[in-house]
Amino acid sequence: MALVAGATRGAGRGIARMLGAAGATVYCSGRSVRGHPATPGRPETLETTAEWVTEEGGVGVAVRADHSVESEVEALFARIREEQGRLDVLVNDIWGGDPLTEWGSPFWELDSGQGFELLERAVRTHILTSRHAVPLMVERNAGLIVEVTDGDTLGYRGNLFYDLAKNAVIRLAYAMASDLHAHEITAVAITPGFLRSEAVLDHFGVSESNWRDAIQQDPYFAESETPCFVGRAVAALAADPDVRRKNGRLLSSWDLAREYGFRDLDGQRPHWGSFFRRKVSEIVESQEAPDDFDRFVVRTRFHQTDHDVALLDEGRRLRAWLARHE
Repeated sequence: MALVAGATRGAGRGIARMLGAAGATVYCSGRSVRGHPATPGRPETLETTAEWVTEEGGVGVAVRADHSVESEVEALFARIREEQGRLDVLVNDIWGGDPLTEWGSPFWELDSGQGFELLERAVRTHILTSRHAVPLMVERNAGLIVEVTDGDTLGYRGNLFYDLAKNAVIRLAYAMASDLHAHEITAVAITPGFLRSEAVLDHFGVSESNWRDAIQQDPYFAESETPCFVGRAVAALAADPDVRRKNGRLLSSWDLAREYGFRDLDGQRPHWGSFFRRKVSEIVESQEAPDDFDRFVVRTRFHQTDHDVALLDEGRRLRAWLARHE
């Protein structure tokens, strides 16, 4: 029995589908229902996600709930208690921050109102949801909580509020794991790689059937993954009897694919981490003058290595490269 909060599209939808494929009953919650979309310009709904869960072999249940409104969160879990009597898996994938993220601006130029709204949507909702979900798990001394984030390091993510949100949910998993230790409940954070979400496919003007046509627009897209890849990662964690050895950790879809042996829907096993590091090395070792995107890529990797004692040498090399080319 699982709840995926934020199941309308993207990683949440993929996770719900793959939990369904594992035979789970999956409550799919969020704000976008048929006739009342919550995200302008997006057609996806919770009902469609729930139908896909059922088509995969599970039981999908669509529930409209605004996870920023505590009374609606309480009502959601009261319904789950009444109808199911238990909760085995909670996935926190509520986001809604894309239109609020001001990329390319330093923090002192950001709209603070937008930034705090992003934190409201992407962090406060996770806290409220976990707060009211966990009592169902504590009663049985069993359960799995999955916080969905972006990136498998604690490095800076290029925008202050975005960085706070994505690192905050990593810390939530760590803190919850500590508090829940005595109750045999596991909390982890997980990141997908370059996600072929509905919005990303639309951005490139492709569909899942011809997504490779977009690689010529962005060569990094070659190592992208469907939302079901991270979905299979979550399903594998939920089925792992030894999942508690991962308690409090930050995990990635690509590393879990190697550990558990699953593949993406197209049979591939993308590994965003090694792919990205290889691309960074190619830029740094190239004799050609870097362009703005090359500098962005190296800067991103530098932020991933900065303050990581295991990556000090790489960080020094990248810092020196950036000093020469910026």
